[in-house]
Amino acid sequence: MYEKLLELAKKQANYFCLIDPDNLSSEEAVHCARLCEENGADGLLVGGSLMINNRFESNLKQIKENVKIPVFIFPGIFNFVSPYADALLLLCVITSRNPQMLIGEQVRAAPLIKHYGLEAIGTAYMLIESGNNTSVHFMSGSMPLPRTKNDIAVAHALAGEYLGMKLIYMDAGSGAKYPVSNEMISAIRQNVSLPIILGGGIKSPEIAVQKAKAGADFIVTGNILENNLDPKLIREFANAIHSIKR
Repeated sequence: MYEKLLELAKKQANYFCLIDPDNLSSEEAVHCARLCEENGADGLLVGGSLMINNRFESNLKQIKENVKIPVFIFPGIFNFVSPYADALLLLCVITSRNPQMLIGEQVRAAPLIKHYGLEAIGTAYMLIESGNNTSVHFMSGSMPLPRTKNDIAVAHALAGEYLGMKLIYMDAGSGAKYPVSNEMISAIRQNVSLPIILGGGIKSPEIAVQKAKAGADFIVTGNILENNLDPKLIREFANAIHSIKR
């Protein structure tokens, strides 16, 4: 799957939809996944910060069985590991100083990943200040990078690349007031060769296009679709993002 991501990034900007399976019934999860696929999404990220209703694996299985586009686990906690996905983004929160987010959760997940034979894609996860105290900020116990400090962001991204990570994931977090700035995305794009995934605060196709032009290879929307699961809106996001060619 990592090779597939590299190929996608060479052609154009791409669109991922984030689905929180714990908030949905199995029917709702399948309906959401199919709508995303039918309206131009290139892949699905499945995961969230908590498991209150314990629907992660059952809904993930239903999603995987009902779509053909790639399905990636986007883990919030270590037991977000399941064989019912194409790959797992193994996140290291490189902007954190909390050892549990740097290595602790990954160690807990590693035996399950091996047991299932799941492809794990090492991902340098960067939490960026967004104007709100987001779920990932609170749950990870991690301070976000200041949104105007591009040099600090570049240094962290470079560290992720030199440590052998395969992707950079820049995230303003769920419920972000502001997305990651175009200037910060461009600064990282100019200094790092890895594909860049960007999420948090992408509230319109116009904003998505700006981020793709700045250098993000994969644009992720989550909250905007949770609040308005409109096929037309999904298609507008997909068309806008796909208009940026590489």
